[in-house]
Amino acid sequence: MQRRLIVMRHAKSDWSSGASSDHARPLNARGRHDAPRVARRLAALGWVPDRTLSSTAERTRETWALMAPELGRFVDVAFLDALYLAGTDALRAALDEVPDELETVLALGHNPGWEEAAAWLTGQHVGLTTANALLLAGEGDSWAEAAGAPGAWRLVEHLRPRDLDDA
Repeated sequence: MQRRLIVMRHAKSDWSSGASSDHARPLNARGRHDAPRVARRLAALGWVPDRTLSSTAERTRETWALMAPELGRFVDVAFLDALYLAGTDALRAALDEVPDELETVLALGHNPGWEEAAAWLTGQHVGLTTANALLLAGEGDSWAEAAGAPGAWRLVEHLRPRDLDDA
């Protein structure tokens, strides 16, 4: 079965917010501007996720909250502590739990772990700055099978807010 995975880094966060911890840091104005724009592009491309797997950090929660209304339909989201500052192993474990009938998943998280996971999945390094989304295509009878094959995913597109024409 065809599988589609969107590996996305949270939108730009506000380092001067005075947040009590890294986990609590919110988005800045640019992040609040970019997140819905990326979601609109995903919807226009037909890459609306069936489920979103997100870190529990404030900046990922806020990124998702700004994206969700732009996707054109309800998307189930799971906020997972295991995805906070996580990498390949945590992403693969989260994907193992996705129902096999779902075709498209958005994984919303952080660097450096998301760049490492994308490199493991595709066999190539792709930089993920804030609010970047990698659209990956893979195959497998289950999410566990698809996510378990290093280098087996094809990079379809790399979305960057700076390249979107709806600034």
